[in-house]
Amino acid sequence: MKVNDRYVSFYYELDNDRGKIEIEKEKTALLIVDLQRVFVERPSGENLTEEKRKFAERWKPFFDKIENVVLPNNQKILKVFREKKMEVVFAMIQSRKKDGRDRSLVQKATGFNELLLPPGSKDAEIMPEISPIEDEIVVCKTTDSAVTGTTLRLMLSNMGIDTVVVTGVFTDQCVSGTVRSLADESFKVWLIEDACMAATEEIQNHELTVLNNIYCHVINTEELLEAIG
Repeated sequence: MKVNDRYVSFYYELDNDRGKIEIEKEKTALLIVDLQRVFVERPSGENLTEEKRKFAERWKPFFDKIENVVLPNNQKILKVFREKKMEVVFAMIQSRKKDGRDRSLVQKATGFNELLLPPGSKDAEIMPEISPIEDEIVVCKTTDSAVTGTTLRLMLSNMGIDTVVVTGVFTDQCVSGTVRSLADESFKVWLIEDACMAATEEIQNHELTVLNNIYCHVINTEELLEAIG
């Protein structure tokens, strides 16, 4: 079943079934994945090393999209969920041990995915524009999936949640892993295309096409807020 004609993969090109975007407020939670300083805060300052300067230039389109689209849309969605008294949950990468021994293998790998964010790390902080407020759940994970490495599934079920709206970064990594895990646990998932982002638009579009209609429905911020009413 499709709810729109965007990000339609080979599997669903001939599917003519149409569904509606329906959100039951009391059964729906917002899950914001890994919108942390280390991932989405643009390197800045006069004392940047040459390496960091090159990194910032290479990632400029990503940071532009985060600042101009992704964070503002997360703020819009967050505001509505709070106003409607709907559940809000944050997932963030953070080890329990200072040396990171408790991390999963994917976070110990060399290269881009190698990541050590111990307790108290400033890099691990959720972006201030969307900081959690009192009574909002924050789950810390050492895995890509926010479900596999935490008690999130149990907490959502205990609260009567059967539908999850997902935003965050990176679409092809922790967001994708979380969406797939939620689907496997029989949650209905809505992935918000303009409130999540991969490193590049090419990767973003590919991953949204892979996930859409199988593991989730990909919609945009405007469609979500209209459905909430």
